[in-house]
Parts: sequence; structure tokens; C-alpha cells
Amino acid sequence: MRVSPASPEQSTRGFVLVAVLWILMALSSLALIFAAYLSTSARAMAVNDTALQVDALASAGVELTAYQLLLTGDDSRPTQGSFRFRMDGADVGVMFTSEAARIDLNFAPKELLAAFFGGLGADKDTASENAERVVAWRTRPVPGSANNEATRYAALGYSPRQALFAHVNELALVADLSPALVERALPFVTIFNGSSAIDAAIAAPEVLVAFDQTVNANKEPYGGAMASADGSVTGAGVPASPKVAAPAAKSPCYRVEVTIALADGHRVTSEVVIVLGDKNEPYRVLSWQADIDRREAQIAGRRS
Repeated sequence: MRVSPASPEQSTRGFVLVAVLWILMALSSLALIFAAYLSTSARAMAVNDTALQVDALASAGVELTAYQLLLTGDDSRPTQGSFRFRMDGADVGVMFTSEAARIDLNFAPKELLAAFFGGLGADKDTASENAERVVAWRTRPVPGSANNEATRYAALGYSPRQALFAHVNELALVADLSPALVERALPFVTIFNGSSAIDAAIAAPEVLVAFDQTVNANKEPYGGAMASADGSVTGAGVPASPKVAAPAAKSPCYRVEVTIALADGHRVTSEVVIVLGDKNEPYRVLSWQADIDRREAQIAGRRS
């Protein structure tokens, strides 16, 4: 069978048809890519909108907290409290507590830290060693003397701060403290109390036990005035009663926890530490952590 060759006109049409098919395939690919881009952009914009809404609602909670606290004088200012409000279709719950409820890592003495670590499960020798390491971490070395603490950390690959704690998470960097002990300690410590004392009326039992053990071991009130269970105060040098709870303390710093229930069912908790100011600057933010709903954690991130 003999096949006649295609004419030049037929060959040209074939090439044009192939070219058109390739162009259509390319356009189809571009359409798919653009559709995927639009879908991703829409999701990203939705996440950004949610993050902006959460920040605005958390800021509103902090603003209202500062407003409530500044309405009263220092003597009558509440040390803790809570309230709720609705805004932008979300239910917002706010709890605030004075930082005087927590042990300050920068001011607590070794004896108190040892009692605190012991109450969290460390044995007596380990608790004492851990307390010594915390104090050494925040203590500036004496010029001209051997820096044994720096030598201790050389094997760990980093240097001790040997200055005040800049963040409570630095506790995990202190030598010899186990991760489990650090995890148990973090909810009860701060760097914003500004005092070696606490407010016994709002402190957690773990904190009160540590103070009680320290007081009874010394047989006298620690840190000056002490607040007893009945509200009376004993002065320095006066033997402490076994019922003495902790030094009386106040702090201008407050920890504000804002829990936001969004209309789509997501729940977001922001934890903000503020320090109260004056009329010109009512408050300043010292720390801000936003724990986005776990379903959004990978794309929303954290702010601190």
C-alpha cells in the first residue's frame, strides 16, 4: 500500500494544532497554580485576621484591667480579680493577679529557694545545691577573684549570666537543675515581683510552704514584717509563730490572663505582665505571650 506524502498545507496545520494543544496545557497549568495561590492566600488572610482580632481583644482586656486597678489608690487596690465582656462576637474572660504572689528569682535568698525546691520534690542536698546555683547565676563575680562558676559552665558550652535573671525561662539554663524541677517551678516564680517577700493572701500553697519552712528554720520573720494567718504583723527580730505564712508584700506589677472564645469555636489565651504607672503613662507591658489555639499553632506562632 502506498501512502502519499502530506502536503505542505497539511503539515503546517498539524504543527499549529500541536502548538495550540501545548498552549492550552500551559494555560491549564497556570490556572491550577493561580487557583492554589488564591486558596492559600485566602487561608493566610483568614489566619492573619484571626491573629489581629485576638491581639485587639487581648489589648482590650489589658486596658480594662489597668483602668480598674488605677481607679483605686495603692492601699485599696485589689491584688487579684476577674471579669468578662463580649466584643466583636467573641467572649472574653480576664483574670489578673499581683506578681507578689510569686517568688522573685532575683531577690529570693538561698534558704527560701532551697525550701521551695525541696517542696517541689528535690531531696535536701539537691535542693540546697540547686538554690546555690540559682544565686550564683544572678550574682556578679568579685573582680580579681577566680570565677569558679564560669569554669563550671565551660563543660556545658555556655557562660552563666552572673547578673539578674532577664526571663524566668533562664532557670532552665542554670546548671544541675533538672528539666522536671524547672517545669514544676516556673508557674510559681517571676522576675517582676521586685521584692524578696510575697503576698500570703494570694500566693500558691507551694510558695507559702517554702516561706513557712524558711521562717521556722530561722526562728524569726524573714525579710522584715510578716503577715500571719489572722492578719496581724510581727516585726523583725520577734520570734515567728508556726502560723506565720509569709512576708507582707505589694507589687505594682500584675499578671493578666485573657482567654478569648472566638465565634468559630477557637479558644486563645494571652498572658500579659504589666506594671502600673501614672496618668501620663497608665501602664507598660513587661511581657506578652499569646498561646494560639492548638489547631492554629503551626501557622499563627507565638509572641513574647
